[in-house]
Formats: sequence, C-alpha cells, structure tokens
Amino acid sequence: MKRPASRPDPLVLSREEARAFLTGQLGLLGVEPQAGAAGVRSMLAARRAVQLDPLDPMGNNADLVALARVDGLAKGDLFRHVFPGHAFEHFAKERCLLPAAAFPYYRDQSAQTPWWRLGERLERLPKGLLEKVLEEVREKGPATAGELTHHGPVEPIDWAGWKGTGRATAMALEVLWTRCQIVVCGRRGRDKLFDIPERALPEVVAQPGGDFERWALLERVEAAGLLARAGGAHWSMLSEVRTSPLPDQLVEEGLLVPVRVEGAPREYLAPAALRARRFLDDDARMRILGPLDPLLWDRLLVRHAFDFEYVWEVYKPAALRKWGWYVCPLRHHRALVGRLEGRLEGEVLKVLKIWRERGVRLDEDALDEALARHAAACGAQKVKRPPRLRRV
Repeated sequence: MKRPASRPDPLVLSREEARAFLTGQLGLLGVEPQAGAAGVRSMLAARRAVQLDPLDPMGNNADLVALARVDGLAKGDLFRHVFPGHAFEHFAKERCLLPAAAFPYYRDQSAQTPWWRLGERLERLPKGLLEKVLEEVREKGPATAGELTHHGPVEPIDWAGWKGTGRATAMALEVLWTRCQIVVCGRRGRDKLFDIPERALPEVVAQPGGDFERWALLERVEAAGLLARAGGAHWSMLSEVRTSPLPDQLVEEGLLVPVRVEGAPREYLAPAALRARRFLDDDARMRILGPLDPLLWDRLLVRHAFDFEYVWEVYKPAALRKWGWYVCPLRHHRALVGRLEGRLEGEVLKVLKIWRERGVRLDEDALDEALARHAAACGAQKVKRPPRLRRV
C-alpha cells in the first residue's frame, strides 16, 4: 500500500532509549503506588490487557504479570480483586483480561481471532440452543458451564489436533461470550463463572462504545509500547486493521508516531509524544516475568532492543527444548539478565534451573530477594534453588 505523502519520517530510538521506554511504558520500573486491590485495578487499566493462560507451575501468566507490578498480592488475587464489576475477558492480544471500561467497545462486535472460527460453532449448535442457554444464565447466573443444563454432545472444533469442547452447552457459552451477551465474571476453582453483563458490569454496560477498530488500535499501541507494523502475534484479532488505512490515518492525526529502533529495519507504531512521557524511577528490584508478559509479546523486538533470545518452549517436545518447559525471564535495571524454571511443590518454591545471560552479571542478592517475594506470594515457606548459575 502506498503511504501518504504527508506521512512523517519515523522517529529513531537508540536501543538504550527503546529499552528505557518499554520498561517504563509497560510498568516494570516500579510498583503501582497503591497495593492490593486498588493497585491491581490501576495496573489493569494502565496495561489495557493481561494475557491469560491456564498453565500454573508457579503462578499463571496473569499472576506473574500482576506480581511483577503490584505489592500486597497473593497468587490468585488478580481475579479476586477485579471480579465481578471491574473486568471481563475477551480477545485482545489473544484471550485477555480487560478492564470493565473496555466493555462498551466490545459489545455487539463479535471480536475474535482468526483461529476462533465463530461461524463453525454456530453451524454445529442445534437451533434455539443459544436462546435456551442465555435464558438459563440470566436466571441462574453467575454459574459455571457444569452447573447449567446439559444439552448433549456436539462436534468439537479441532485445532491441528487440539480439541475444543464436545458439550453443546459449553459451545453455546463460547458463542454468547464472543458476542458479549454473557461475560466471564469470576472463577470457581478452575472453572469460569458466566453471567449477563447487566449484573456483572452494571457501571459500564449501558455506556456508549464507539469506533471499535480505532479505539482498539490505540489501546494496542499503549499496551505494547512499540507495535511492529510488520505484523505478528501481537496484532492477533486486529490483523485486518494492520493492513487497513487506519494506522496511517492515526499517524497523520498525530495520535500515533512511526518509530524505528537503531540498527533494525522494522517500523513500529508508538504512542504520541513518547519521549515526553515520565515514568517511575527504577526501584532496582529484579522481577520474574511471565512468559506472556507484555514486554515479551514481540520476540524480535526483545531480541534487538534487549539482546535477549526468548522462545516459550511449553509446546515443544522435551528433546527439542533449549531451556525448559515453563521458563520465566528475569528483568533487572532495564535489562533482561537471565531466566529461570521453577514450580511449587507443597510449601516449597523449587527453582529447577537458573541461567544468566552471556556477558551479564546477575545480582544474586536481588535474585534471592525476588524469589523470596515470589515464594511469599505463592504461600511457600521456603525457596530451594541451585547453588550455581548456568550461562546461556
């Protein structure tokens, strides 16, 4: 697509400037001024989206995102502090936790990622079932899928060998959820609780939304810090927006800025006046990052700006893994200095392996403090870690 003649030249950031901006913009220099519930809600509003994943060896990804940015939390507090009323779940950068204020923009959009295949779900459901399930949620909610009437089996969606639900009730809930006719409003154990928006999000359900694509692109840039125009998983359900005239239009309006990072060919979209933004001072803490932390969404940007090669190997066969199954990067002083693999075993946070980056001095005292904070948040009484560090 030919770019408009009025389009400004990209702003060029050094690698050091890019690192400083990303760690500040993504909330990794200091903790939220408020702790606990207030801090979690402030963090979610600032991050725009926290990516969800059920794997939980030492806290799931949402836990890790929150614990890296908010004090006074225990594992699982993120959901306890935002549900109901302050958040809902939907697609942003894949499936995410979103602040309640975003709901009016999602309402009636049927926003989805390309792999979600909403049309196939609709074809597989018996006629009239959506209305029945919606009415039961309206009557009984909040409720889990298992607490609703069983309406028999349905052909599951197949994703290259991964099977979706084979229960018609659960698939109907997925469709109603995609359409925002119901929302996730909490957890009961590992099960999602569903309810109608009028009960779960009473403060925002009737508020006007607006131009979804325009709003969502501005939100995604704020959430990513630097959003590569070349595409990638970080665009997710906005992949068609990426190739539309909208990004250039927002640049022309001065709402977004084109950016390059010195030494790399890719161009990024960044928030306006990014160099004028002021962030918290670096509190010198080492932070354990979740594998889907916003800082890691764009692996090519991470490699160039931080000189840090990261691949989440959870779906790789064990024999093909370079590091391990669930490996978390370590951030310290605006740099990515190492990585670790750990898990909770009863009252022990067991660190299986720790790697330091080549050419980096990993501060052992800061590491031990980070592990002690994480163990306390997870209810563990002690930390067991290797005495020696491996080198990448």
